[in-house]
Amino acid sequence: MRVGVLTGGGDCPGLNAVIRGVVRKGVQEYGYEFVGYRDGWRGPLEGDTIPLGIPNVRGILPRGGTILGSSRTNPLKVENGVRRIKENLVKDEVDALIVIGGEDTLGVAAELHQAYGVRCVGVPKTIDNDLSGTDYTFGFDTAVSIATEAIDRLHTTAESHMRVLVVEVMGRHAGWIALHSGLAGGANVILIPEQRFDIDQVCTWVTSRFQATYAPIVVVAEGAMPQDGDVVLKDGSLDSFGHVRLSGIGEWLAKEIEQRTGKEARTTVLGHVQRGGTPTAFDRWLATRFGLHAIEAVRDGDFGTMVALRGTDVVRVPIGDATARLKTVDPALYAEVGVFFG
Repeated sequence: MRVGVLTGGGDCPGLNAVIRGVVRKGVQEYGYEFVGYRDGWRGPLEGDTIPLGIPNVRGILPRGGTILGSSRTNPLKVENGVRRIKENLVKDEVDALIVIGGEDTLGVAAELHQAYGVRCVGVPKTIDNDLSGTDYTFGFDTAVSIATEAIDRLHTTAESHMRVLVVEVMGRHAGWIALHSGLAGGANVILIPEQRFDIDQVCTWVTSRFQATYAPIVVVAEGAMPQDGDVVLKDGSLDSFGHVRLSGIGEWLAKEIEQRTGKEARTTVLGHVQRGGTPTAFDRWLATRFGLHAIEAVRDGDFGTMVALRGTDVVRVPIGDATARLKTVDPALYAEVGVFFG
């Protein structure tokens, strides 16, 4: 059997660990051949491949990013996109695809399998941890660790100047990074997309913190929205999956806090630093296990499935179910951390 592998969507730590797990087990135990498709769905769309054997995956376990490259290409929006992919798979003698990605990348895999018979196995990847069907996605733990370290560092400079520091983290529709890093970093306010916030209440929490002679840290997800407003956009452009570019809620929030409280406020936007660098031990472990189980699913002919973590077990779930809805923060879980606000 010849198996194609692609990584699509935003890069994240652990992608190379998946590729390594897939290739090592596939070659050593099953005698499979592998081909890597470059830059997400653009690879099979244009027939752009690279060799993918054991020599190609040596030393990549601790590396961030992806040796295959990535993109947000949506072949379903390209004229004759599905036909071109199927023709290139035949040309490349690829019998099955292992698709490593998030909601959008796996959504394409689900459509190609269900409607067009392309044999796909999915691996869940996103730093946002917002894919349903799996308890955790790899990349999330690394992003939380990076954000937590940044918050730890910002506490000292905030207290030195007795100013408000607003930390903007990633999270378009789900506030998992903000919630986990904010709690771990001792933030005084955590704002997430799932719960619209009252700016007056935020200012009350900030003022309360100053009264206790501490400088407040506010952690806000990029998709968080005030009660009387909307998401803050970098610009109005859309990617091929219809997503707008978010950025600016942190700056808006800092200005509002400064105007309403009279306290100096500054913003730190962590942005893509959350995606970069070497993956944590947990993400290497999880990504490797996902890779091993993904190639097992190919061996079993269990196409149209995605590997997922349930407790400590790796199981298989239908790709369509995993991408049908986002996994968002439960209001009860968010309420738990409210005791630390202010």
